[in-house]
Amino acid sequence: MSVAEFLAPDIWLSPTAGPRYVQLRRRLEQGIEEGVLPANSSLPPERELAEMTDLSRVTVRKAIHELVSKGLIVQRQGSGSFVREAEAKVEQSLSHLTSFTEDMSRRGMETTSSWLERGIFMPSPDEVIALALSTGDSVARITRLREAGGRPMAIERAALPLDILPNPLEVTTSLYELLEASGHRPVRAVQKISAINLSAKDAELLGVAEGNAGLSIKRTSFLETGRVAEYTQSLYRGDAYDFVAELRLSNSSQGRG
Repeated sequence: MSVAEFLAPDIWLSPTAGPRYVQLRRRLEQGIEEGVLPANSSLPPERELAEMTDLSRVTVRKAIHELVSKGLIVQRQGSGSFVREAEAKVEQSLSHLTSFTEDMSRRGMETTSSWLERGIFMPSPDEVIALALSTGDSVARITRLREAGGRPMAIERAALPLDILPNPLEVTTSLYELLEASGHRPVRAVQKISAINLSAKDAELLGVAEGNAGLSIKRTSFLETGRVAEYTQSLYRGDAYDFVAELRLSNSSQGRG
């Protein structure tokens, strides 16, 4: 099916299906999903799209703007609008406690970090509770933009007690490698994962549009003794990550019909 046939308005445009630009945006999204508009292909110019759909150029422009905001279309100055190529997602297991550097290295991906914050600070209320700190305690805090394969992947904010990480400036690559060398590597963790819409500031750091889907992960990590060693709050790009967990039948449930 040609693009003109796919966008013929009698197939999808309805006076009762909401704003016209929303209907067009959905139709274009469907075309991208079904391959009628393949990755890296150019969209017809606004004038041609208006003629194909019997819509105004203002309506067409608004629909395309929403697709640009959602990251499905990229506009190139002087060249037009193109379907963005979908980037492969990274799958991360929830069954193993690994660092970002270790996880990406196993996939053969080189990692880099941009430091956003690193030093000793007064703890936030969440950090006081998570790390079981006393009044007047400080925390070592490191915040960095984590990149793999040349693209931003996550914003990671980690806080640790000072006796576990006395000098946060020593963290240059993997935090867990440094903690292992000092005998303070966590052996288990509890994670809470939530779906969010990224703020303007976080979206800019991650290279996506404001309001795009993201994953918020709050992790509390423990030493073998049971003591809390680390509290991390991370934001992951929703279009770059899939978290995978293996589920098994509990012993008490086995044998039941």
